[in-house]
Amino acid sequence: MREIRFVGDPVLRTPADPVTDFDRELRHLIEEMFQAMYAVNGVGLAAPQIGVSRRLFVYDISGRRGHVVNPALTVDDPEEVLDEEGCLSVPDRRTGLPVYAPVARASGVTVEGFDRLERPVRVRARGSLARCLQHETEHLDGRLYVDRLPKDEARKIMLRA
Repeated sequence: MREIRFVGDPVLRTPADPVTDFDRELRHLIEEMFQAMYAVNGVGLAAPQIGVSRRLFVYDISGRRGHVVNPALTVDDPEEVLDEEGCLSVPDRRTGLPVYAPVARASGVTVEGFDRLERPVRVRARGSLARCLQHETEHLDGRLYVDRLPKDEARKIMLRA
């Protein structure tokens, strides 16, 4: 099983490459990502978090499970909601658990992309799923949730990670 990459690994800060081959290898990668996510009780996981620079993420949250290849995110409702957020790639080095902080996110989004068979996918979301989709899409752009925090708060988290 693939290991989760932690803050400090350059793959987490590098924009991921688009997926161009929708083949058996991609389908296997998606299954590996679900396994890695479930092994650490996650609700979403982007390919760079397991060291693969590809625009792909998986999710299982709020009763919805899926994956999106080459996602494009659109904000449907820009009203921001402040809620606790953590990341598997930003764990507390003592406990190994994600470090949580209040993060403002758009309350409604749509993600469009493709599934493992290159069929179009469209996911409209609000609430925790919308937060997850935004979080995972940002991973594909080389960004982490701490980048949305005030500098002093981000610094505190990074000192724990």
